[in-house]
Amino acid sequence: MTSLLGRRPQSDFLGEVHVFEPHVIGLPRLGPYARELWRRRQFALELSRSNLRAQHYNTALGQLWMVLNPLLLGLVYFLLVDILGRKGNHDAGFLTHLLGNLFAFYLISNAITDGASSVTNGGKLILNTAFPRLLLPLSSVLTGVMRFLPTMLVYAVFRLSSGFPTSPSLLLAVPIFALIVIFATGMSMIFATLQVYFRDVKSFLPYFVRIWLYLSPVLYYASEVPHKLRPIIRLNPLYHLLGAWGDVLDGGALPTMKTLAYGTVWAFGALIVGSLFFISREREFAVRL
Repeated sequence: MTSLLGRRPQSDFLGEVHVFEPHVIGLPRLGPYARELWRRRQFALELSRSNLRAQHYNTALGQLWMVLNPLLLGLVYFLLVDILGRKGNHDAGFLTHLLGNLFAFYLISNAITDGASSVTNGGKLILNTAFPRLLLPLSSVLTGVMRFLPTMLVYAVFRLSSGFPTSPSLLLAVPIFALIVIFATGMSMIFATLQVYFRDVKSFLPYFVRIWLYLSPVLYYASEVPHKLRPIIRLNPLYHLLGAWGDVLDGGALPTMKTLAYGTVWAFGALIVGSLFFISREREFAVRL
């Protein structure tokens, strides 16, 4: 008689043996993963477009609000910081500076906030469809970029009215913008992973973003930071990224090589850490959701 202790569970209908093994967290082969990620890039783009349609950004009023919302927010900050706080001590171009850096800051904050909930909100997709999960935070970054681009038309109007000089150095804004997007992508991946394990992250983010805004050269010029505080404030990645962004946009000045080097290290460091952290954990997401 065969002992029941040595038998594995069998299906009474198919006669097949099912073996369930524990899952080990770790990195998959990155080459095939990257190729599959690139092959499914259209998925991230369509998911981003569907998110915008869900927020009515495909309508005329929705597109208008996409521009008016950050503009009104910038005017409120200008009223509080320059008119009420400093009583107009800033130069005439401060509003333009504030809008340019505020629009870039909200590109980062929106990418992080939306990215944090991209995995938990995409639970049905994760449970029913096989695809690289990294596409979810990437779609949040794409959504942030699509929201950002129309605001630059508003910034261009204010910049022309402020009489800021136009020079070839403005072209440097393109690679600096790329660094900002790369940094936002890495941070989006980090917070998306954390949100799966700690659901209170989404509740904490608004406070984190608000403090980060005050510590970044958005409501003030980077040159206004007191020298004794600069060693501390330089630990903020956005001090370098938004500082370089503001230098180029405000006066067409070239940022220092040190500022660009720090910004580049922060941007690619966040991308590498964020992507590896996310990919190493994504196979466990279905269990956590």
